[in-house]
Amino acid sequence: MDLLQGRIGKLYLHYLAAAFGSALISAIYSIVDMAMVGQYHGPDGTAALAVVAPIWNIIYSLGLLMGIGGSVLFGTLRGQNSRSVRRSNEYFTLSVVGSAILAAAIWLIVGCFDRELLLFFGAEDSTLTLAQAYMEPVKAAVPLFLLNQMLAAYLRNDGAPALATWAVLAGGIFNIFGDYFFVFTCDMGAWGAGLATAIGSAITFLAMLSHFFRRKNTLRLVRPTQPLAKMRKILVTGFATFFIDVAMGILTILFNRQIMAYLGTDALAVYGVIVNISTFVQCCAYSIGQASQPILSVNFGAGHGGRIRQTLRCALITAAAFGLLWTALGLAIPNGFIRLFMTPTPAVLAIAPAIFRRYALSFLLLPFNIFSTYYFQALMRPGISFVVSVGRGLVISGLLICLLPALVQVDAIWFAMPLTELIIAVYVAVEMVRCTPGGKAG
Repeated sequence: MDLLQGRIGKLYLHYLAAAFGSALISAIYSIVDMAMVGQYHGPDGTAALAVVAPIWNIIYSLGLLMGIGGSVLFGTLRGQNSRSVRRSNEYFTLSVVGSAILAAAIWLIVGCFDRELLLFFGAEDSTLTLAQAYMEPVKAAVPLFLLNQMLAAYLRNDGAPALATWAVLAGGIFNIFGDYFFVFTCDMGAWGAGLATAIGSAITFLAMLSHFFRRKNTLRLVRPTQPLAKMRKILVTGFATFFIDVAMGILTILFNRQIMAYLGTDALAVYGVIVNISTFVQCCAYSIGQASQPILSVNFGAGHGGRIRQTLRCALITAAAFGLLWTALGLAIPNGFIRLFMTPTPAVLAIAPAIFRRYALSFLLLPFNIFSTYYFQALMRPGISFVVSVGRGLVISGLLICLLPALVQVDAIWFAMPLTELIIAVYVAVEMVRCTPGGKAG
């Protein structure tokens, strides 16, 4: 599809469908795992996978760092000059090299220090045992999760968004049925859920590799010039997207520790469900950014301000729709989500609605704020993306998580994220008005 001449609405919907499908199945990995383990082991199983969540956040975020950071520069170069295939492939090559180095480092850390990591992330007693059982088979596939994120970003920018979706879909479908088979039929419990996830990631990786055997593939490994300078550009451009997932891991750690200090295991089990629903909402937001980014990057490189504004309009409508949908669901059926992910005790069902409804208010503005990081990256404004991602993911949110239960009341902790998203949304709106280019549609 022609990103410079095609109808924006049609292009956006095409890319959104592919990106949403990919994001949806990515979310299903963690959601199905927690649901199956929670149904098999009860609230302890749900709490154990809540402890594992930060590790996933770190792995995925490193893949996005290399994938989004490099593919934004890749797409901008293609928009500036259609003959700059080799120059753009220098960024692809460096993303592959960077991803391989990061994957090896994470593989070593998770393989050798999983117990220490899980304890740091809030594991205790039975949750530590279950979390370690889940991680055992996952360790073997750690590099694949990172590489899949990087490859998906480049496939979307190389005109193959559907393949990226189908690759993730294939692995996700296996994970769904594999979870049930290994966890319940084979009576493997948490270990079986980890095995299904590991095999699913391998299926996705092999499916994505098929792109390199297609005639339409333009991705090539080349010898990059000034590799250190180009790698720095990738890191700077991709940092905001990278930090979104890292921040989710940091916030999960902060929440885990504060919940255990003030509220106990039942509240942690409820939060474990919220983490998964929040991941789902976040993946919806990713799909908006990932659908928009190739269109925005190419048209920014070509100087087509009108087409950028059209794409922005489509993205904002989608962000509003997702925000309203998930907020409404969180307010309407909190215990429905709880029952989906575990066999709850009466104590859990008693506290869950109030917790869920307070936290769910953050879903209203979350898609808008996360999309904005992709938007500013595509317009080569990484500094603004940095402020958004660090502000909502660490500075403002971290302060509120730590201070609200101590200074206001214990239950005020659940308002930390709604307040954070509101503050950041005001900043984002001001910067979007200031930075969005004018000009006629190209």
